[in-house]
Amino acid sequence: MRLAEIISCLHRLCFVATLALLITCLNGTKVRSAEKSTQPNIVLILVDDMGYGDPGCYNQQSKCRTPHIDRLAAEGMKFTDAHAAGGVCHPSRYGLLTGRYPFRHNRNWRHEPLIAEEDETIPEMLQRAGYTTHMVGKWHLGFDNGPDYNFEKGLTGGPVDRGFQTYFGMPASLDIPPYYYIEGRMASPQPTLPIAANSSPGWSPIQGAFWRAGLRAGNFIMEDVLDEFGRHAVETVETSFSKEEPSFLYLALTGPHTPWLPAEEFHGSGGAGLYSEFVAHVNAVVGRVVEAIDESGEADNTMVIFSSDNGPVWYENDEERFQHDSTGPLRGMKGDAWEGGHRMPFLIRWPAQLRGYSESDELIGFIDLLPTLAEITGTELETADRIDGRSFAALLDLPTKEPWPRGERVMLQHHSGSVIRAGSWKLITRLGSGGFSKPSKEKPQPGGPKGQLYDMVYDRGEADNLWLEHPEIVEKLMRQRQEIIDAHE
Repeated sequence: MRLAEIISCLHRLCFVATLALLITCLNGTKVRSAEKSTQPNIVLILVDDMGYGDPGCYNQQSKCRTPHIDRLAAEGMKFTDAHAAGGVCHPSRYGLLTGRYPFRHNRNWRHEPLIAEEDETIPEMLQRAGYTTHMVGKWHLGFDNGPDYNFEKGLTGGPVDRGFQTYFGMPASLDIPPYYYIEGRMASPQPTLPIAANSSPGWSPIQGAFWRAGLRAGNFIMEDVLDEFGRHAVETVETSFSKEEPSFLYLALTGPHTPWLPAEEFHGSGGAGLYSEFVAHVNAVVGRVVEAIDESGEADNTMVIFSSDNGPVWYENDEERFQHDSTGPLRGMKGDAWEGGHRMPFLIRWPAQLRGYSESDELIGFIDLLPTLAEITGTELETADRIDGRSFAALLDLPTKEPWPRGERVMLQHHSGSVIRAGSWKLITRLGSGGFSKPSKEKPQPGGPKGQLYDMVYDRGEADNLWLEHPEIVEKLMRQRQEIIDAHE
């Protein structure tokens, strides 16, 4: 009997041990699930050349129809004083991904990567936080040895060498040859077919169905690119959001930058001709991606961040004939130091954290996104001493290390002449737009202002230059400008 009792006891012990192990495993699964639920999926959607006045949530008089974009505002937070890092494509994207002012690099994207190996990027930081990182769309930040690429060896220095684990996209804008898709590092396939230049009658030479002559790949059809990127983004959501680890997707769409090539289903949409039709197409692609997020079951704990890289190309005669102002109440357009060049629609939907119809008028910029996401995910920045941005997590009602300096934020841009914002004041170091709007440059007159100073609370349209009336503000902002330039040197 003793032997039988011993055997019976051993069986009971084995059962208890097995049960304990099973409970531990189940608890471990719960812990991992809980850990994932505390780290939001992040989807960053960056459209190209959409103005502050295009989405209906920013401009009730807009002639563009943007219900899916407007839905992000209705279900999240709208920022009314958010700024791209530059007035054109590549500096804006550099600042977005690195948290650094674009003037800190001295590289040409056509010949080498703008993002240096020592620059920390959003996807690199998020990989350390346990994220899978994916990019779909327009890169426009250069590759090694450009433009004389060895396609057989692949393109290095691009997305998969700067933190993204997967990439499907194209090298630059949809009007800059050569035109081809890239998967990982490889051209898929190489551009070998000639394509003639194109432009639309009735629009300026850099509007409408505009692209430059060059080479394209056999599978690269201009009209299909926007939907192709949307399809890959949806597939990424469907596959990556089902994993245990959180995911980051950066979707850089090519529209509504030229060429304006709306699908037939969008013909007649809106009241601004070809442009509003293409904005409707862009809006639909955004909607497909958001729908995929909703269907994934992860919508509540997914941050959807939406913005545009810079302002639109939209002239005064366009505004007059369509009664649509693509920059809304702002002055200027793409490339300008005036607000229309760089003040952007900026929306965040995160149902688990943000109430719908929330709004912030605090001054933020693309350079703030890296430190913000680092703080949200609890990840230390390896190059914190090189970062110009600061976390705006406090504006999202999250516990933060430092309170947001409400009404006191200072931010510098270095395109089109230096532009510095400090609280309600804005200083431009030269006269004129500095960009596409006329006059681009003006010579100071004897006794007249040498630059521009505006009070952005009372003069959002930048109509009243206060340079001569407030020399003490000019002096203060010029000093702050130099301090920022000299930092990190």
